[in-house]
Amino acid sequence: MSTSTMSRPGISAPASPLKRRRSARSGGFASSFTVNALLILGCAYMVLPVVWLLFASTKNTADLYGTAAYAFGQPAFFDNVAAVLNQDGGVFLRWMANSMFYAAFGAVFGGLISVMAGYAFDKFQFRGRDSFFGIVLVGVLIPNTATVLPMYLLASVFGITNTVWAILIPVLCNPFGVYLARVYSASYVPAETLEAARVDGAGPIRSFFSLGLPMMMPGYITIALFQFVGVWNNFMLPLVMLQDQKLLPVSVGISIWQGYALPQPEFTPMVITGSLLSILPLLVAFILLQRFWKSGLTAGSVK
Repeated sequence: MSTSTMSRPGISAPASPLKRRRSARSGGFASSFTVNALLILGCAYMVLPVVWLLFASTKNTADLYGTAAYAFGQPAFFDNVAAVLNQDGGVFLRWMANSMFYAAFGAVFGGLISVMAGYAFDKFQFRGRDSFFGIVLVGVLIPNTATVLPMYLLASVFGITNTVWAILIPVLCNPFGVYLARVYSASYVPAETLEAARVDGAGPIRSFFSLGLPMMMPGYITIALFQFVGVWNNFMLPLVMLQDQKLLPVSVGISIWQGYALPQPEFTPMVITGSLLSILPLLVAFILLQRFWKSGLTAGSVK
């Protein structure tokens, strides 16, 4: 008997290639099924509320409480939109304009400050750089709601409460944007390019605006988009800082209408329709800028 066919005690025969392929196929199927199931659950969690808004905004007050959640009622969408736009002399449009102004200001200028700070942390050498960046990372961990009261006290000292500056100044600081900007700077801006610019006589400011900022433009767009969404959805800061209804953003304004809905049920379709209209600028921003932020999200994945 040949040694190849003899079985040795305590040693199991190796699995055949066919069994290994079947095992790998079953393991791959289980992993793929788990990942796809989680993705479907995540998509349903995010999409179903928006779908419900679409159905609910087409209903009047009676159909809203008398029909299924994902079912159309009697066509009342345009009536609801007209009611939203005409309520209190068209204050909803004022709230939308305020939100657009606050969010655009924070996206453009707050994003630029974040990009400049991240670029400086990455490319410049100065005493305490790592310590200061550690403080920035600590700021990422602090929730925004925890800083509302201290910012209100500071705004009270400077006398800017109930003004647009109480909203505009805080949105210029975004620790998470600074962190992302440093990652983008390390990924997009080669040190050799800046060194060549210095040899040609370009200073730090000119090097940033002529070379660094154009190279980091995908990251800048991504940070600005995140900042736009964050400011647009910000609720606690304007709720605490502002008392004049003409200065309120749409998030706080709709919450005021929500408070009216319990004694006056006719406000409920207006709250729902207003919520649907309030997300349209976010959808437009994501659609128009998707080419930039998709490329920006891959920063650092390939070096």
